[in-house]
Amino acid sequence: MELLPRSPGEFGSARYWDRFFRQRGQRPFEWYGAFPELCPVLQKYVRPRDKVLVVGCGNSELSEQMYDVGMCEDIVNIDISDAVIRQMQERSGSKRPKMSYLLMDMLQMDFPDAHFQVVLDKGTLDAVLTDEEEATLAKVDKMFAEISRVLQVGGRYFCVSLAQTHVLKKAVKYFSQEGWVVRVHQVAGSGDKQQFVLPVFVYVMTKFRKIPGSAPQILEICPEEQDKPMRVESVERLVAAVKDRQHYALLCSQLSKTPCGEQVSLDLCDKESGRPRYTLHVVDSPLVKPSRDNHFAIFIIPQGRETEWLFGTEEGRRQLATSAGFGRLVTVALHREQHYEGMAGIQAELSGKVMELAPPGLPARQQVPFLSVGGDIGVRTVRHRDTSPLSGEYVVEDVKGDGTCYFRRLVFLCNRNVVQSEARLLARTPLTGQKKRRKDKKKPNPAEPPAAIDKSYLCCEHHKAMVAGLCLLGGPDPVPALLAVLVVGLGGGSLPLFVHDYFSQARVAVVEIDPSMLEVATRWFGFSQGDRMRVHISDGLDYVAKLAAEGTILQSIPAQYDAIMFDVDSKDLTVGMSCPPPAFVEKPFLQKVKTILKPEGVFVLNLVCRDAQLKESVLATLREVFPLLYARCIEGEVNEILFCQPSPKGRQDPAELGARARALEGALRQPGRPWDSSYVLADMLQAVKIL
Repeated sequence: MELLPRSPGEFGSARYWDRFFRQRGQRPFEWYGAFPELCPVLQKYVRPRDKVLVVGCGNSELSEQMYDVGMCEDIVNIDISDAVIRQMQERSGSKRPKMSYLLMDMLQMDFPDAHFQVVLDKGTLDAVLTDEEEATLAKVDKMFAEISRVLQVGGRYFCVSLAQTHVLKKAVKYFSQEGWVVRVHQVAGSGDKQQFVLPVFVYVMTKFRKIPGSAPQILEICPEEQDKPMRVESVERLVAAVKDRQHYALLCSQLSKTPCGEQVSLDLCDKESGRPRYTLHVVDSPLVKPSRDNHFAIFIIPQGRETEWLFGTEEGRRQLATSAGFGRLVTVALHREQHYEGMAGIQAELSGKVMELAPPGLPARQQVPFLSVGGDIGVRTVRHRDTSPLSGEYVVEDVKGDGTCYFRRLVFLCNRNVVQSEARLLARTPLTGQKKRRKDKKKPNPAEPPAAIDKSYLCCEHHKAMVAGLCLLGGPDPVPALLAVLVVGLGGGSLPLFVHDYFSQARVAVVEIDPSMLEVATRWFGFSQGDRMRVHISDGLDYVAKLAAEGTILQSIPAQYDAIMFDVDSKDLTVGMSCPPPAFVEKPFLQKVKTILKPEGVFVLNLVCRDAQLKESVLATLREVFPLLYARCIEGEVNEILFCQPSPKGRQDPAELGARARALEGALRQPGRPWDSSYVLADMLQAVKIL
C-alpha cells in the first residue's frame, strides 16, 4: 500500500489526505510524539477551561486523550480531509459531546478573531514547510497569520515538530518578531517504543501585543531533563542548542546499536550557566570479552588530572579501558569552573544521562559501577584567574596528584587541556623549635595545598630532556666555568630557574613576549631575577634578530651563548604545530640563531608538531642550518626535543653521551642541595638518536 506522497507538495493537498486516510482505515496515525510523552509539556500550560483549536488533526488520538484525562474538553479539531473528519466524527460521536471535528482549511478559517486560548499543531507545520520555495513560505506565512488572528492575547500556539533547521528558524523568527515569547521544549523519549531516532520538540509560543519599536526578543529552551528554561540571546543560538540535542540523540542511537570504532567525545553543560560541566569520552575495548558484569562502567577522572597521558590521550584511555576490564568505559572529566558535591553527588547527577550511552547487549537493570583513582574526585583550587592581551584568559591552579603531592599549574583557557607550566609544591613543615599544637587548636586542613615551590623538581619531561642536552657542550669540564644561556619562553619559569640554581656560574637571559607571564611566574611560581638572571620583555624573533645584527655590524663581538633554548608556544591553534610558532623554524631566522651561538654550543628546541608533513619540513630546514642534529622523543607525549649543533665535529656516540651525562649529574648533585632521585640525566639521553 503506497501512502507516501509522490512529491512534498502533496502534503498540502486535500485529495492526498483523503486517499491516505481511506487507505489507512480506522487505525490512528501518530506522526510522532504520543500523548504520554507530550502530556508533561501540555499540562504545564493548558487549563481545563481553555478553548482549544487543533489544526491538521488527522486521525491522531491526541485530542481524545486530552479530553479523556480531563486536561480540557472544549476542543475543536479541523482538517482539510473530508474522509478523516467523517471518520473522527464517527469515532468520537456521543462519547465526547463537547469536542467537535470540522472540515476547514487552516489557511482560511471561519472562526472570529481571538476565539481560542490554545492552538495545537502536531506535525502540521512540518508537513506544510517541506522546502523553502517562495510559494511554500507564503503558505506558511498565511498559516501563521491565521493562527495569530484566532488566538487571544496571552494564548499559546503549541507546535509539535522534529525541528528541522528551516522549520524551527521560520517559526521562531516569525513569532519572535511579532513580539511573542518563544520557548522550545524537548519531549522526553519513549525508549524502545520511540518511532523516530530524532527527538521531538514542542514550540510553545505565547502571544503578546506587539510593542512599537525594537522590543527585546525572549527566546528560551527547556531540555527534557529540567523544568527551568534557559534563556538564549538569538535565534541562531536557539537553533544551535536544538541541533546539539539532535546530534546527541543520533549519537546515543548509534552507540546503543554498535560498538564505536573511534572514541566519541561530548560535553554535558551546566543547567544554569550553559557552560561545559562534564567532558565524556566513550571508549570501547575490543580486547575485553563482555560478560554480565563487565559490559559498562563510568570512570571519574580526579580534578586536575585530565591532562595526564592515561586520561588525556586516546591511547591512554584505550589502555585504561582494557586494564579496567570493561567492554565500554565512559571517562568523565570535571571542569574547573564548576562545583561538585563529591563522588556520590556526581553519581546521582550522571546516572540517568550516562545510561543513554550504554553499549548494545547491556542486561536489563544492570548495576553500572562508577570508578575513580582512590575513590575520590581529587582536589583543584584556582589560585588566580586573569586575562592577558596576548595569551588570553588563563588560570593558576593547585591540584592534588598521586598520594599527598600537590602541583601548581598554569593553563591557558584557549587550550584548556594543555598544562602550560607546572611546579611541585613543597610539603608544609613545622618551624624549628615550634611547640606541639594544643589539642583544642584547629588542625590544618589536609585538602589545603602548600604554598612554597619545589625548585629542585622539573615536572615536565621535556624540560628534563632540555637540561640534559647541556651534556653536549664541549670542553673537559662537565659544567662549564662560565655558561651563557638564552631561554626564549618564560612560562612559569621552571626551566630557567633550574639552570640558574644548579649551574652556579650560569648567566641566564630569558625572553618573554607577554609581560603578564613575568608577573605570574614571579607571584605564583617562585621566579625571581638577579645578577645572573634577567628577563627581557620582547618578541623572541626581534630579540634574536637584534643580537645577530649587532654581531654582524660589530664583527669584534663574538657569538654570545653556549646554549639557546626555545620553549615557546604558538597562539595559532589552526596550525598543526603548537610549539614553536612557525616563524621560529624558518631558515633565515634559524641562521640568526646560529650566528649568536658559540661554535661548540647547542641549540635546544621543544618541537610539538602533529602534522607529519610539516614536521618533516621543519627537520629538513634544521638540518640545512645545523650539520649535527639529535632528537629525543618524550614518551607518551607529542613533544620531541631537538639538539642542534653548528659543527659536525662535536658528534658523540651514545656511550660518550652517557659518560658525559653521568659526569654532569655528579657535578650538579652537591651536598645539601636537593635533587630529584627520579631524574637521571643519562636516562634522558639514552633514547637520543642522530638525525
